[in-house]
Amino acid sequence: MAEKKFTVLDLLNLELSGHDALDLRCIGGRRGLPRAITVPEINRPGLALSGFYEAFGISRVQVFGRGEVAYLNKLHKEKSTETLEAFFQTQIPCCIFTYNLEPTEEFHVLAEENCCPILQTSLTSSEFSNRLIRIFSNTFAPHQTLHGVLVEVYGIGILLNGHSGVGKSETALELVERGHRLVADDIIDIRCVNGNVLLGRGANTIISHHMEIRGLGIINISSLYGVGAIRDQKEVQLIVQLEDWNSSKAYDRLGTEQKYMELLGVNVPMIEIPVRPGRNLPIIIEAAAMNERLKNMGYNSAKDFNQNVLKWIESEDAQIVYNGNDDSY
Repeated sequence: MAEKKFTVLDLLNLELSGHDALDLRCIGGRRGLPRAITVPEINRPGLALSGFYEAFGISRVQVFGRGEVAYLNKLHKEKSTETLEAFFQTQIPCCIFTYNLEPTEEFHVLAEENCCPILQTSLTSSEFSNRLIRIFSNTFAPHQTLHGVLVEVYGIGILLNGHSGVGKSETALELVERGHRLVADDIIDIRCVNGNVLLGRGANTIISHHMEIRGLGIINISSLYGVGAIRDQKEVQLIVQLEDWNSSKAYDRLGTEQKYMELLGVNVPMIEIPVRPGRNLPIIIEAAAMNERLKNMGYNSAKDFNQNVLKWIESEDAQIVYNGNDDSY
């Protein structure tokens, strides 16, 4: 199925708040709101307005600041419209005016004739550009959906993976009970931002903080444990593969060989945890999270243990134990 295109109307309708809010409104060219935005970049059209169109970013969102508006006013006083007519013939996605600036009458008329949306924001040009680029990097990032549970344990984003019924949701529920946070249950949307950062969140933000517990049904984590038990998104930093205990399989007991799982071209550290009655999975996962934090700080417990063993083998005490003590004879 073809992926849904991102339009100017979608940009206008984004529900953003705080430091992500764009404060956008449409002041003209409403017939062009269905135009697609295909490039996650912006352009300041100063050179184009002066008639220079070589290497002009036709597919980019055009941002008008004080400099561009001052030039539009200059064209208005000179009653010059040739460069504006050429500007709108390029089929740009939309024009956005910062500082609550207004376009000239000629600009507005040509935008209406060419069905080019005109948007306006109260933000400064630099602040708006930073926010829009950040939003574009997330919107246009490569993504995939997968089944699992995403939780935050000691600041580490952990994706619990495994077949249906292995105990992912029950383990996540116990982690929440122990003070950690749920990001999403069941269907996770993973996006690769900046080429190497995997951000995970619920594919459906309305139900992402609900959990299905067999025998209990659907529960709302935020209602039961409070808003401190949830978060909207988190970087995926560790994958925990839960699987039924297989007595014939040799599981890693030292941890010296790090396993990885590739998601969207990024290798994410992965550990396999066999599940059987009597194993306390939440405590094991907590230990795995703290161990991952130590690795990020430059300390590897398994490698340190291995080096200590090698030092002991090379020591005089170890040689006496191996060769025997001659004084005993």
